[in-house]
Amino acid sequence: MPGGAEAGTVDPARVHDLAALDAAVSQCRACPRLVAWREEVAATKRAAFRDETYWGRPVPGFGVPDARLLIVGLAPAAHGGNRTGRMFTGDRSGDVLYAALHAVGLASQPTAVAIGDGLEVYGTRLTAPVRCAPPANKPTPEERDRCRPWLARELALLRGTVRAVVVLGGWGWQALLPVLATPDPAGGHPGWVVPRPRPAFGHGVHVTLDAADAKQSGEHADGGAGPSGIDPQVAAPLEVFGCYHVSQQNTFTGRLTPAMLEDVLARAARAAGLDPTPPARPGD
Repeated sequence: MPGGAEAGTVDPARVHDLAALDAAVSQCRACPRLVAWREEVAATKRAAFRDETYWGRPVPGFGVPDARLLIVGLAPAAHGGNRTGRMFTGDRSGDVLYAALHAVGLASQPTAVAIGDGLEVYGTRLTAPVRCAPPANKPTPEERDRCRPWLARELALLRGTVRAVVVLGGWGWQALLPVLATPDPAGGHPGWVVPRPRPAFGHGVHVTLDAADAKQSGEHADGGAGPSGIDPQVAAPLEVFGCYHVSQQNTFTGRLTPAMLEDVLARAARAAGLDPTPPARPGD
């Protein structure tokens, strides 16, 4: 698989929990163009944030370690995640996303300003195929592939609990499907079965992917592992949902409305087995 041990100072295949993976990915310097850009932005800053210390490193995933729902974006924003150090935090795309997560009961508050702002997400984790802010928000295919082992290992570490994924945008969809079909770099699982031709992206698209080892699980009557030794819970299918990206281009033009985003998130939450409680609305 592209990347391998070159994905950072630590080989993702050697990382055995999400906290260690998050710490390791933040030290990655594998892509010279991205390293130069993220550090230039952190040094020059935007005038509105001139008194802040930018994160200026790869941004790790954010959320609970036993997430049933995974949200996959594109890459951190130069003055958003690259500044705050948290996915979808500190930019207008994140404002839209977290407001929707709060509206459907998956986040404790509708705003995401900075690490330490009190934000929690419920049953959910947010991540991206590329962890560094790219120039013009456009990673190259080589940068995407070099970053791939981090996402593959993240999925492997979540495999016992994750049941649904919301992919924001066609770029993320194209980046994620090969990762889902790729065996864990540590040899922990063979991935999910992605049909060929690959399912096309679209807003509201829903695809069910069987685990590649599902037929081997052969669950025992007592609910334990089957003859292959594979836990049937780990061999569960994955529900994948497409959603237009929460970019300003989409939200300002009305291509993606709050109602459209909330609908996909709510459907995915139900598919993941979550039962979130939306906040009470005025007058309820």
